[in-house]
Amino acid sequence: MLYGSLRTQSFSRLLCMEAARLLEAFGAEVRVFNPSGLPLPDDAPEQHPKVRELRQLSSWSEGHVWCSPERHGAMTGILKAQIDWIPLALGAVRPTQGKTLAVMQVSGGSQSFNAVNQMRVLGRWMRMITIPNQSSVPKAYEQFDDAGRMKPSAYYDRVVDVMEELVKFTLLTRGASAYLTSRYSERKEELEKQSLSVNLGAM
Repeated sequence: MLYGSLRTQSFSRLLCMEAARLLEAFGAEVRVFNPSGLPLPDDAPEQHPKVRELRQLSSWSEGHVWCSPERHGAMTGILKAQIDWIPLALGAVRPTQGKTLAVMQVSGGSQSFNAVNQMRVLGRWMRMITIPNQSSVPKAYEQFDDAGRMKPSAYYDRVVDVMEELVKFTLLTRGASAYLTSRYSERKEELEKQSLSVNLGAM
């Protein structure tokens, strides 16, 4: 789970924690990445401890949950930096390909979908299976109690729907993601590489 704010009272973090409790109730094992201390992309080596932690969690997971505040009409740079640190490929492994993804956002004002729409584009670019449902929580400061728990509402019900759907899609695609994301052009390219390797070995 990735969230996009470092504020002490971070509503994207609170929404992530609420979603984590739901996922655990559905039987999932959940790990939440704390972005504090993560350097900007390309401003530190890939061996930086926070970068290694993020990449290890991404490789370990079967699915992701991304949650961002909407700031200046967009997702935050904090969340984008986390996504930018996850490469499309690590050697022969694609860390995000075929994994499921749920997207959520919180807003300080009226309901908006700018951040979730941007995260959907990124999920597609990272070759993830982004589920149809999503959550957008307006006036987030009204939706949580003093203990940081989300109050009962239609917005909470939607979060339950989204997490339930994420679990269903993850179970449905478990063991099949490699088949679902297999591409003719890449299979052809791999065969050409193998053919070249065999020909060079025979010389």
